[in-house]
Amino acid sequence: MPAERPTGTVRRGGLRPGMVWQIAARDLRTTLRDRRTLSATILMPLILIPLFTLGLPLLMGNLIGGQQQARQQLGVVGTLPEDLKRALTTDEKLPDGTVTRAGVTLVPVTDPLKAVQDGTVEAALQAAAPLPARAGDGTGTLKLYAKLSNLRARSGAFGKVQDVVDGYNRQLATARLGTLGLGADTLEPVRIQPVDASSAQEQRSGQLAFLIPMLMMQFILAGALATALDATAGEKERGTLESLLVAPVRRAEVVTGKLIATATTALTSAAFSVAGFLLSSVIMRAYQTANPGHVATFTQAMGGQLSLTPTALLTVLGIALTTALLISSLLILVGIYARSFKEAQTYVAPINLLVVLPAVTLQFADFLNASAALYATPLIGGMLSILDTVKGTGEPTHAVLAVAGNLAGTALFSLLALRSFGREEVIFRN
Repeated sequence: MPAERPTGTVRRGGLRPGMVWQIAARDLRTTLRDRRTLSATILMPLILIPLFTLGLPLLMGNLIGGQQQARQQLGVVGTLPEDLKRALTTDEKLPDGTVTRAGVTLVPVTDPLKAVQDGTVEAALQAAAPLPARAGDGTGTLKLYAKLSNLRARSGAFGKVQDVVDGYNRQLATARLGTLGLGADTLEPVRIQPVDASSAQEQRSGQLAFLIPMLMMQFILAGALATALDATAGEKERGTLESLLVAPVRRAEVVTGKLIATATTALTSAAFSVAGFLLSSVIMRAYQTANPGHVATFTQAMGGQLSLTPTALLTVLGIALTTALLISSLLILVGIYARSFKEAQTYVAPINLLVVLPAVTLQFADFLNASAALYATPLIGGMLSILDTVKGTGEPTHAVLAVAGNLAGTALFSLLALRSFGREEVIFRN
């Protein structure tokens, strides 16, 4: 009879695909029995991603655009010139009659500061002395009271007053130039004509394009979390890991099988997150077609549309796959070290920050001097490469570096996990 192999010994030899898939299928079946995990993996990306990438820009577009089209109360102390009053209260309209910016309603007040603070008016104007009726007759000062830390006030009455006063000053200056035989062009001998040099893909991606890699990484982590911790710390807690390790299976096959199972759920979540972004894009196009106007334009500028070529889609999925492997291997390493499922969840909290913090800083990616080393950094390089691909500025070299960095990190974490699976003091920590 052959001698029994010690429990803590690592079985040597190559990987047997059949054994690896049996272990992976075993862990996947455990995951599939948990309906909450399935909901987090499949349904949540399809619900939350359109909510963030479409709902948030739509909300901001309606709030800020709605402030422009709404008529606010503007307090007035002192006397304003009639032309300025008329400019403040007149609506700006398109040729078809659509109001693009509503005027304000002038309300006499005695204490402009108190009137703004107690909400009687949204903003207030105070003319301490009569204002000049034409350019060249001295200067006057208008005090404009508003809650400057309030976005609603700045996008409403405060912004309207600033625009109207700027236009009024130009009107007075133009009238005075006319008496001297000069035209309005005298005020602007050199004009700047902005030309957007962004590609069509960059314009469609919008200012909130950084949400795409951020949410994708979050759902990859969420998809991998339940399977990884249950297949390691969970099995240690239930006492089923020992029976697996004394079976005729090599430790490398155990680690590889659990890695495949965890990466499968993570990649499933990533695939459905991409589907969620594509769904948002379809809804965005339909919304813009049905609502051509200021709010729809603002919503597009903020949220944009995800429109990927087949090559770009394969690039995103390739980076998502390697990111799923990277995060899965790290979670397996952490899970096997933990004494219990609850302790493993405590260790995962810093990993969540490791994903969130770089993803949030992607909104400032335009200020980064991204080098090849940054793209080769595991996880971070993948986020940058996905953002570049979404904007249509991705380079194949950067994508290859991101994939290589993720695979290198996966190899390192997998070797450390394999080492932990071969140590009795780690396996039997409970």
